Amino acid sequence: MPIYSSDSDDQPASTARLFGRERPLHAILGGGKVADILLWRDKSLSAALLLGATMIWFLFEIVEYNFVSLLCHISILMMLVVFIIYAGSGFGNWYYPLPPLQNVPSPLTVACKSPPDIRDITIPEHAFRWLFSKINWLLLKFYDISSGKDFKQFCLALVSLWILSVVGNYFSSLNLLYTGFVCMEIIPALYERYEREVDYLASRGNRDVKKLYKNFDSKVLTKIPRGPVKEKKFR
Repeated sequence: MPIYSSDSDDQPASTARLFGRERPLHAILGGGKVADILLWRDKSLSAALLLGATMIWFLFEIVEYNFVSLLCHISILMMLVVFIIYAGSGFGNWYYPLPPLQNVPSPLTVACKSPPDIRDITIPEHAFRWLFSKINWLLLKFYDISSGKDFKQFCLALVSLWILSVVGNYFSSLNLLYTGFVCMEIIPALYERYEREVDYLASRGNRDVKKLYKNFDSKVLTKIPRGPVKEKKFR
C-alpha cells in the first residue's frame, strides 16, 4: 500500500502512528490484566464481561427490571444456595457418621464435604488497595489537568466533558455506560488488528486537513484587510 507525503501524492512518506504514540497498544493500556481483556488476549474473560454487561443492560433497559428488586432476588438466591449447601453437608454427616476405611476414601464422604469456610470467599484486601490506588490516580490526574500546567490538555478536557454532557442529554445513563463499555471492548481490539490501515487513513486525513487549512489561509485569511499595527512605546 503506497503512502504519500503531505504536499504531493507523488512522493512517498512514512505513516505516523495514531496520536504520535511510540509504545505498543498493550503497553499503553497498562500491560496487565485490563489490557488483556480490552485487546481480547483472554477471550473467555472478555466474552464473559461483554455478555454480563449485555445482560445487565437488557434487564434494566429492555425488561425495565428494578435495581432494588434485582438486588433482593439475587440475595434470596444466594441465601437459598448457602442454606442448601449447609443443610446438605449436615444431612450427609448425620447419615454417614462412620469414618472411611484406611487410605480408601468413601464416595459418600467425598460427596458430603464440610461446608465452605467464610474466610475462603471474602474479598481480598489487595483488590481494595488496587481500587483505591486507581481512584487516587484519577484524582491526582484531575488536579494536574485542572491546574492548567498543560493548557492544551486543559482545553481538551473541558471540550470533551462538555461534549459528553451534551450527548448524555439524549441517552440514559445506563445506555451511555453500556455504549462506552462496548466501545472499550471492541475498538482497541479492532485497532490492534487493523493498526496499519487505521494509521494510514488517520495520517492521510491529517495531511488533507492541513492542506485544506493551508489553502483556506492563503485564499481567505490572508486577504482579510487589517488595520495598521501600532508599535508599542517602551519607556
